[in-house]
Amino acid sequence: MNCKRQGASFAAALVASMLGMPPTAVAFELFGIRLWGSEEADGGIEIIDPLPFAVELSVEGGSDGLESALKNASSLWSNRDTPASGRGGLIAQARGDYRRILAALYGEAFYGGEISILLDGREAAELSLEADFPSTVPVRIRVSSGPRFRFGVADVVNPPPALPEDEGVAAVADPVMDAFRPGERANARVVTAASEISVLRWREAGHPKAVETERDVVADHTVNRLDARIVLDPGRAARFGETRVEGTRRVDPGFVAFMADIPPGRKFDPDRIAMAEQRLSRLGVFRSIRITEAEAIAPDGTLDMTVRVEDRAPRTIGFGGTISTLDGLGVEAYWQHRNLFGRAERLRFDVSASGLGVSGSSSGDVDYSAGVSFLKPGVIGPPVDFIASLTARQLDLDTYRERSITATAGLQRTFARNLNGEISAFVTRARFEDFFGTRDFMMYGLSGSVDVDRRDDTLEPTRGYFLQAEIRPFYEAEFGNFATGGSLEGRTYRAFGETRALVLAARGKVGVFAGPDESESPPDQLLFAGGAGSVRGYAFRSIGIETTEDGETGTVGGRSLIEASGEVRYRINDRFGAVGFLDAGFVSSSTTFGGDADSGVLAGAGLGVRYYTGLGPLRVDVAAPLDKRDDDSAVALYIGIGQSF
Repeated sequence: MNCKRQGASFAAALVASMLGMPPTAVAFELFGIRLWGSEEADGGIEIIDPLPFAVELSVEGGSDGLESALKNASSLWSNRDTPASGRGGLIAQARGDYRRILAALYGEAFYGGEISILLDGREAAELSLEADFPSTVPVRIRVSSGPRFRFGVADVVNPPPALPEDEGVAAVADPVMDAFRPGERANARVVTAASEISVLRWREAGHPKAVETERDVVADHTVNRLDARIVLDPGRAARFGETRVEGTRRVDPGFVAFMADIPPGRKFDPDRIAMAEQRLSRLGVFRSIRITEAEAIAPDGTLDMTVRVEDRAPRTIGFGGTISTLDGLGVEAYWQHRNLFGRAERLRFDVSASGLGVSGSSSGDVDYSAGVSFLKPGVIGPPVDFIASLTARQLDLDTYRERSITATAGLQRTFARNLNGEISAFVTRARFEDFFGTRDFMMYGLSGSVDVDRRDDTLEPTRGYFLQAEIRPFYEAEFGNFATGGSLEGRTYRAFGETRALVLAARGKVGVFAGPDESESPPDQLLFAGGAGSVRGYAFRSIGIETTEDGETGTVGGRSLIEASGEVRYRINDRFGAVGFLDAGFVSSSTTFGGDADSGVLAGAGLGVRYYTGLGPLRVDVAAPLDKRDDDSAVALYIGIGQSF
């Protein structure tokens, strides 16, 4: 048996767009890094009559976060490294800063502050465009915050009705409305937020034209108190009317309305509109989606809706590649049709191969995968899609070699905005070579999964959580055994600081396999750890149970698995970030995590850098095994798009 070790690897994606560029204005960037061409090639703005200036900002009084808020608000401070456009440009920036800094003070509940902006020792508000300045203008911003105000009166006239606890707006509304009360800190943004939340609650109650009609805000400087009164007009209650579709030329408009699922006669609900936009977006056939309401409610109490979409190109093709010091060259490609029969049916072909060009290798050492998949949305109501696939693959890992072909067919459903599920039947014919020799398997089974995704971003999450549960019962015909595998994985994220630059991320996974002896179990269904999405620093699926038989020693999969990962992510600036991480994994020969044999707890640690692009963060991680075994590499390199989890 000639299984290959998985070493450090490099992966890159190349995206180029040269459409419409004149020959004299050609520039090229990879992940935002300029490879050739000048700034002028991108139409950079030239500053006329540049006038440098040096800014000093000081704050008297206030709170710990006030100075940071004022610096973020000040145009002079934010652009301190960029020369102004002459005297007029500098004076205009300074005069605008009075308003911006005042708004920042109000936002922190300081309504009696004093602001002074001196340009070369003279108040900016009193300067004319004829003022003379030195070659580098000294700018001094002095702010006295004064006392912090609190609400005396905090009143909403015509308040919305109370909503059930499970309404989506409740989690946002309650903290905001708790802050809009007598005695609480009178931040200006709380008044605005209270108005917006109150209008949103009226809309949640079925009043789509609810608006704020009046706002009275009075600051009493004698007692440092702010009285705020918001008047709302809820308007009429309404029901959904007709749904019109505009903009599409390739997708059946009736199908678009069906997938939007805004039923006429149903009480108006903005959450249903948001779900409709999300459902249409998941079809993948539209470049843009916007659902708008009619300007007025009809006399019969209905409100018509218009779905405006813009089609995407129906066909797309993509390429990728990998280079490994041990595994040679890898290539992958796909072709996809997003709208096969006019109702967003998706047909996709995928192929990949790795291990090409390795010295002394043969075709049997190449890892490959080839497959075709089909998705038809809206088969049993708008939330349910039909999915089917056929995949053939060969894998040559440290622990086993696999050649298999798998056919699947099933359904996937969106139950709620963040809740999805899938169930499918599968048939797999496979041949494995491992510690137990060469064996054939024929599997018939079911695969089910459910996930809850409440992350703020899938590629760069800073808050929220993700939970996923999977189960996979099957019957293996060659040996006549029933077996079941399952796993539960969770991820959570928490950001710190006003800019959310520091993020702590954690991941945990538990897996169990219940079935026959390892010698009669398909190796790909047994449990292994190791690899980029598991324990970094160890080869993919290389952590298992060491087994000895007839003087031969090898690694087989286990029946239970525990994985844990932690990352400290810090965003240094708009372009770069740094990451420190620690991964650990444990595989046991028993479903109770305490069998006669186990892998022991193996850990890997490392550092990484992130380069932030429009596609997501470009990830480069270097990991080392903390419990290095004889066959493990000293370090491993991982490159990809998006955070590791």
